[in-house]
Amino acid sequence: MNPRKTLLIVWHSQTGGTRQMAEAARAGAAADGECEVRLLHAADAGPEDVLAADGYLFCTPENLAAMSGQLKDFFDRCYYPALARIEGRPYASLICAGSDGAGAARQIARIATGWRLKTVAEPLIVCTHAQTPEAIAAPKVIDAENLAQCRALGEALAAGLGMGIY
Repeated sequence: MNPRKTLLIVWHSQTGGTRQMAEAARAGAAADGECEVRLLHAADAGPEDVLAADGYLFCTPENLAAMSGQLKDFFDRCYYPALARIEGRPYASLICAGSDGAGAARQIARIATGWRLKTVAEPLIVCTHAQTPEAIAAPKVIDAENLAQCRALGEALAAGLGMGIY
């Protein structure tokens, strides 16, 4: 019997949107019980968590066309301790954006390329269309359709890990 695989979901959220997305992905990943799912805030995740996981889901808001500073801090703390030790492991990303999310997606992809992770899904970007200072700062509520997509991504990642596809 193969040991149970672990999916690490690392998230940061300022207005709640990314948190909702990460929690939906966790619910999907945990649904079949075949994979251990660890949901950690970016400030609480460290190199030991990265090294212990078999796959990753990185979740961030897009701030000023970039990933959040808190997720960047996570990568800053974990990049070199994990370098050349996690190659080939699968990853995907969730991004909560006010307009397009492409900048944050590019940053995560570049870091994942350096770690030599395997992309298993296109970045899932949820656009809130928040464009004014008030709308940007306001708490976010992610609609059911987008949360279902986040759940499906989590479920697919966990299933792939559990079946040894990646």
